[in-house]
Amino acid sequence: MARNEVVLEEEPPAAVEPVADDLISKSPAPPGTERRLWFAVAFLAAALLFAAGFGVSRLVDSGDTAAVTTTSAAAGVTAVTLPAGEEPVAAVARSLMPSVVQIENSGGVGAGFIYDSAGYILTAAHVVEGFDRVSVVFADGTRTTGTVVGFDPGSDVGVVKIEETGLVAAPLAVDVQLEVGQTAIALGSPFGLDQTVTSGVISAVDRSIQAPDGRVRSVLQTDAAINPGNSGGPLADRQGRVIGINDFIVSPSGGNDGVGFAIPITTAKIVADHLVAGEAIGTGFLGVTGTDPQAGPPGALITDVLAGSPAAQGGLQAGDLVVSIGERTVGSMDDLAADIQATEPGTEVTIGVQRGDQTLTLTIVVGSRPQ
Repeated sequence: MARNEVVLEEEPPAAVEPVADDLISKSPAPPGTERRLWFAVAFLAAALLFAAGFGVSRLVDSGDTAAVTTTSAAAGVTAVTLPAGEEPVAAVARSLMPSVVQIENSGGVGAGFIYDSAGYILTAAHVVEGFDRVSVVFADGTRTTGTVVGFDPGSDVGVVKIEETGLVAAPLAVDVQLEVGQTAIALGSPFGLDQTVTSGVISAVDRSIQAPDGRVRSVLQTDAAINPGNSGGPLADRQGRVIGINDFIVSPSGGNDGVGFAIPITTAKIVADHLVAGEAIGTGFLGVTGTDPQAGPPGALITDVLAGSPAAQGGLQAGDLVVSIGERTVGSMDDLAADIQATEPGTEVTIGVQRGDQTLTLTIVVGSRPQ
């Protein structure tokens, strides 16, 4: 299979360890070993990074510390009010710090944030995976024990519950349209340094990229400095609303090089609601194999369609070039994979297709990936 080819009816291969650091600070490893645990080689750009010695890393520091920001589900999206002359990054940091927590376990330190004042904390799945309980540290140094409600490896979203009162929930920018170039502020515990604040901009939205676990995801890209220990912490806008969960980086050095990625908060909130409700989280399934076209317009070139799959039932054929899903342009096979995998099974989607000289619109009901 070509290196940028994605098989949507199978789990992405886990044998190759990508160069994306989970942003969890871990115990020191021998030089040149730890940061290479997450090389992404399945999609072209990552393959080029691999050849150049670049790494993609999840941001977990030794003793996963998670920054937690709480946002009450009923509170709605509130924003920081900036007085005239107020420094926006400082105002956002002051507003969100009470909600940001450090999450620690025997494997490392990550971050998280309280998103519901009833005690629910959002973080990255890789910060809490494999643990029933974690240590949660607030900005004032107070510690408590958190119960891992659940996590979804597919989206890399996890939820922790603490039994505390008087919690401050961080506002979530759910369904808020983001723009390239707008301010992005990251909070977390890089290298175990709790309540660290960095800022930059949103470098890209809807970036399709292979994550450290081999799955292709649609993420936010930012140049705000994030490092091991930032995993699970919030990425916020200048109004103090959480727009994403810091997740992993692409780096030649293993540290911050201005290419970081965050899980969009709209995706994270949907997954969190399912986890809290104890509901199964399905991964969207189309049932095709494809690659990027070698010539002509961009898109996802379908090379095979699984018999009886949602794609087959919806009329998709080998040789079709998928150019859109709904209102979003599909520029590569990675785009198609990220969109479908993030779509809830049972959802009806419209897919724009170039078939020879014809331009078609197909309606397909997304299936659930077979276990």
